[in-house]
Amino acid sequence: MKFFTSIPNGLKPYFDVELEEYRTAYSKGKLATAWSHLERAHIIGQQYPYAHSYVHWKMLQFGFKIKSVKEVLGQIPRLVFGGVKSFVGKVPIGNPGGANVPPLKPFPIDQELKDIFARAGVK
Repeated sequence: MKFFTSIPNGLKPYFDVELEEYRTAYSKGKLATAWSHLERAHIIGQQYPYAHSYVHWKMLQFGFKIKSVKEVLGQIPRLVFGGVKSFVGKVPIGNPGGANVPPLKPFPIDQELKDIFARAGVK
């Protein structure tokens, strides 16, 4: 069994860009755009416990910001268990991480994100 820890150096800049884009959109009140960047950061970082947990933390905060009980309640178990599942390599690849989707369901990854993984040398 392979244990995952930190996000690879080749992938981290893409993860960081998504988080920066999230912060920028969020600060401008562009909440739908901000959320989409969190989802992309989730997909990029979901195999790595610290990155995965951090995105769920930001999603939880976002849920509070938009006063969504569903999002807040949906993020709590994801925050608790997401990092553990990443650590042991058992994440549903492509899952965008929000409470609006089943937490264990894999999703297709769009081509742009596939290209990011390829450039970073990550499968």
